[in-house]
Parts: sequence; C-alpha cells; structure tokens
Amino acid sequence: METIKNRLGGNGVPEIIDKAIDGLLISLLQQGLPLNRQPYKVIAAQIGIPEVQAIARISALKDMGLIKRFGVIVRHHELGYQDNAMIVWDIPDEQVPAIADRLKQYPCVTLCYRRPRRLPLWTYNLFCMIHGRDRNSVLQSLDSMIVSNGWQHFPYDVLFTRRRFKQRGACSPVNTGKMSASIRSSTESCVQSHDE
Repeated sequence: METIKNRLGGNGVPEIIDKAIDGLLISLLQQGLPLNRQPYKVIAAQIGIPEVQAIARISALKDMGLIKRFGVIVRHHELGYQDNAMIVWDIPDEQVPAIADRLKQYPCVTLCYRRPRRLPLWTYNLFCMIHGRDRNSVLQSLDSMIVSNGWQHFPYDVLFTRRRFKQRGACSPVNTGKMSASIRSSTESCVQSHDE
C-alpha cells in the first residue's frame, strides 16, 4: 500500500489519497472518540476500512497538518467533581512564569494560563481553574495553595462556574472536494454549540 507520506502534490505537500475517507475520518474524530476499548476499530468500522488503516491515516493526516491537535477533554462532572472555579490573580509580571509553574503542579488545577490585563477595570493576568468534589473542597485547595506558597499578598478573585456548556474540541470544516451528505451533515453539526 502506498503511504500518504510518499505521495507529493505539485507544491511538495503530501496529497490526500481518498478524499471521501479522509473527510469522513476527520469528521468522526471531531465528534470525539467512542467510549470503547478499541475506539479506532469502531471508527474504522463506521468508515468501512480496517482499524490499522484508520490509525495509519490519522497519523498521516497529522503529518500533513490536517489534524493539528489530538487531545482529551475530561468530563469532570461525570467523574464526581461537581464544582470548579476560575481563580484570577494579579501577579507582578516578572513573577508570573514561576507562579504559573508552581500552580501547574497541583492536581486540582486543570488550566493555567497568562492573559493581558485590561486596565483599569481588570487587573488580573494569571488564570487557573480548580476542580473539586464540591465548592468547599475548591476553596480548601485554593487556601492550601496560598498558605503553603506564601501568596497571601497577591490579589485574586474566585469565579465559580454557574453554568456548564457542552465541552468539545475545536472543529474545522472538512474540505475534501466532493463530500457525501453524511460527511457534510456531521461536519456542519460539529460547529454547533449547545448547553448540556
């Protein structure tokens, strides 16, 4: 079987061997992996190709840059973590990298990133998300972090989540030339967002 890596188009970029299969594969991946011990086998069966071919095509599509990121979204509510809060910090700019590195070490912190301040109303420049089984456990985790690191002098605010939206990865329209109606339909539904 000829690999995608070995086939180059006129501009030196690998070509897609089968636009219909690649389009359907990308579309199915954007919907999330099936909750199954063999998710690639399930996806391959939906497309009508062997599992090994589906895995090889995913790898090739990543190599070609058509799949840019492949990651996991943890559905924390289903795991028993019912409350979460974004902690926004006003940290001296030169200290942000060190404090962010420390925050990322805590298992309860699932996101940690820097953003520009929006003065004069928004002085915060470091954000981290803390998850807990309940509101009190989130606040206890935060208090423990602050005390153990001596961060009592840094201004911060706690923004508890009030509404949960559907979690999903980024989706892009699949441009594979002629797409079947089922590919087009699933690709279009990928960009729709709704509450859970």
